[in-house]
Amino acid sequence: MIDWHSHILPEIDDGSKSIKESITLLQMLSSQGVKTVIATPHFFANDESAESFIERRQASYEKLKPQLFDGAPNILLGAEVKYYAGISRMENLQKLKIQQSKLLLLEMPFSKWSEYTVRELIELSGLKGIKIILAHIERYMKFQKSDTFERLYESGIFMQVNASFFNEWLTRRKALKMLERQEIHFIGSDCHNITSRPPEIGNAFKIIENKFGYDFVNQVNEYGYSMLL
Repeated sequence: MIDWHSHILPEIDDGSKSIKESITLLQMLSSQGVKTVIATPHFFANDESAESFIERRQASYEKLKPQLFDGAPNILLGAEVKYYAGISRMENLQKLKIQQSKLLLLEMPFSKWSEYTVRELIELSGLKGIKIILAHIERYMKFQKSDTFERLYESGIFMQVNASFFNEWLTRRKALKMLERQEIHFIGSDCHNITSRPPEIGNAFKIIENKFGYDFVNQVNEYGYSMLL
């Protein structure tokens, strides 16, 4: 199982506040069946350069690495990149992709997107060497025009949702229908800490397995691993 969205790296953003907390988060993920976790700390282009962020991210990972336990999930380094108008012209944007892949996780505005924004996403999806994933799309859908996501799907843009979309009773049916229609490509815990925002991705996959069966879950995970190559 892959956790596509997490804030497990210590002392880098609003996620884990210590190495100890990071290890506890990894233990929780491991107990839920997660074999690979993608560390996606927040990146804000108006705060720092891509190079500065990558240096901080690596320093955080190097602090954590000696404390990793046997059987800990494999950690891949990425970023949750905050969208801004003009991001398609950002220098070194490709350096923020998920390690060894073409995938770039974008956090979008929590509001109605302009036509410019939609077109820029489509433009980004056409850049050589980049495949766009939109983070926790369940948070944005209600703000958008009915055809917005259809246009994005047609442009080859991937969609990630949080485990809570399946775990919460009010949204579970919609989440399962979207997954069945292949409108969801990746699932993440979006875990930040061990108290208010712990990882609960294992329960989401149990719900999916109960609805669609083990083979379906296996296909979801195999597809995810194929996209990381």
